[in-house]
Amino acid sequence: MTFRQMILLYLITLVVFFVIDMIWLGVVAKGFYRRHLGSFMSPKVNWISAMLFYLLFIVGLLVFVIRPALAAGVPLNALFYGALLGLISYATYDLTNLATLKDWPLIVTVVDLIWGTVLGGVVSYVSALIGRALLKL
Repeated sequence: MTFRQMILLYLITLVVFFVIDMIWLGVVAKGFYRRHLGSFMSPKVNWISAMLFYLLFIVGLLVFVIRPALAAGVPLNALFYGALLGLISYATYDLTNLATLKDWPLIVTVVDLIWGTVLGGVVSYVSALIGRALLKL
């Protein structure tokens, strides 16, 4: 895979991730987080922190999941390994919060672990399929 292809695959994955996660955060789970994390939530999103997470998480998906799946010629591997990386990443945040923050809701941890798993798997698989088709990988 050339450097140019890696950059394009990164951008594809970033767009796929952003679209799916914004639907989740802005529409599907918006009320859920307000209801369960109201006292923890800031009135304004810290977009710099959010974008840093997106940028780093996409690097992880690309390096550890999508690129190896495409190199092996098995895009379906991206679904499984992306789900695993999503679970591990979201578990790092949520289980740490559950362990260290007073009154952190267990339901938020459970929902986030499921969401991180689904998000990592779907984003990786869709990005691998789009990347394979567009970049002729």
